[in-house]
Amino acid sequence: MSAVCLQVFVSEASRHHGKLTYEWLLDVAQGLGISGGSAFRALAGFGRHGRHDAGFFELAGELPVVVEFFVDAAMADQLLKTIAEAGLKLVYARLPAEIGVTL
Repeated sequence: MSAVCLQVFVSEASRHHGKLTYEWLLDVAQGLGISGGSAFRALAGFGRHGRHDAGFFELAGELPVVVEFFVDAAMADQLLKTIAEAGLKLVYARLPAEIGVTL
């Protein structure tokens, strides 16, 4: 099946309407009928807000989380529209993907 991999990047502790942003994204996607999604916490990262590493003394909430969905292009468009309408300005990547099951 031809699809896209939609990755949305958020800060670990960021919140939207009192809920962790990655949880909000997963809930919204499920409500739109997306059949699955995952959130992955990074071990380390850097970007426009500097570098962050997971270490013993690392402050919670500063590491990036990638929320990932494999969907058709129309559903990716709908999810991005819903995110924008909610007033969130989030970085995302949209990549071509092929989904299948091994035999």
